[in-house]
Amino acid sequence: MEFPDLNDYFRHLAGRLQSPIDFRVSPMPDRILVVDDEEPIREIVASMLGTAGYACKQAASGMEALAVLTSGEEFELMLSDLMMADLDGIGLLERTKERYPDMPVVMVTAVHDISVALAAIRNGAYDYLLKPFEREQLLNTVSRALENRRLKVENRTYQTNLESLVKARTDQLQATVRELERSYDITLEVLGEALDYKDRETEGHSKRVTAFTIAIAKNMGIPKEQIEMIARGAFLHDIGKMAIPDNILNKPGKLTPDEFTVMREHCYLGYKLVHKIPVLREAAGIVYSHQERFDGTGYPRGLKGEEIPLGSRIFSVADTLDAITSDRPYRLKQTMQAARAEIQRCRGTQFDPDVVDVFQQMPDDIFEELRRAIGAQIDPLAYSAGAKD
Repeated sequence: MEFPDLNDYFRHLAGRLQSPIDFRVSPMPDRILVVDDEEPIREIVASMLGTAGYACKQAASGMEALAVLTSGEEFELMLSDLMMADLDGIGLLERTKERYPDMPVVMVTAVHDISVALAAIRNGAYDYLLKPFEREQLLNTVSRALENRRLKVENRTYQTNLESLVKARTDQLQATVRELERSYDITLEVLGEALDYKDRETEGHSKRVTAFTIAIAKNMGIPKEQIEMIARGAFLHDIGKMAIPDNILNKPGKLTPDEFTVMREHCYLGYKLVHKIPVLREAAGIVYSHQERFDGTGYPRGLKGEEIPLGSRIFSVADTLDAITSDRPYRLKQTMQAARAEIQRCRGTQFDPDVVDVFQQMPDDIFEELRRAIGAQIDPLAYSAGAKD
């Protein structure tokens, strides 16, 4: 059947809409914005869609369509003519695709030129329809576009929910890990206190030397995670003394050569004890080598220079600082100036020169404040958790 123009064609289609159409009507129908500068075509297209169960609103131009969209009304689909006077379909598409990314746009054109249709799709249109089109073409295209939109929205919602779930689980896991690490540190602190009970001569020494070690490591720019490991090794450095007989450990006088040989075993004994704990395996290296000297004359293995773990090299300076500035049964504590002079004197022999240089640039009040804080029962292992602060 021939029709003089498109308006006659669409009137013919309207007459065929008397029979029922097998489309399910949703309680909340999808809203479609129909944009065309020819009123008869708009009316017919809106009627076809309305009969299929969609809720339609019409716009007589691209500018009017923009006004409708910016008014706050929401649409699941826009069906727009391509050739319009004030703002054509491509221009309307460009202005809406970024602001309304979930709304698919189907372009309608009477220009039977595939390049025009392809240009519309390249600019973000979901699909295009060539005039004149059958009712089934229109409804099938609209149905596909809406299904595509639904899948995209559902996928984004799923991704958002999944990301939220992953974040919640990650936060929960991190909290559990922090709690577990804290329980480790509490256990280590108890071990340190047990050692203090056994070796009263150095009571509080482990906490102080750990705090000093952390302070020097921070000033050397060592990463937080590595500082935490170094702190644990420093805190447990003398744990092997738990296995040293009391008559040797607490002997008031000078040790005999044989007794000193037994005492030197505490490095290896501590290493064996700590190395069995997975979270402390790296820290165990510090326990093993905390009596090594930079020039290779230390014990138990005679390590030299960078063969000695960095944590042990830092600890060595901190340990000497605490030994000189603390009271001992055989002498009174000395000044920070005396400690600095002794550490500088042994730069390159007992101590790593780089560590000494960093230590010498740090003001006295850092170490004096840490000593006061340890006296007030600060937890040096908790202090290491703020190593980047």
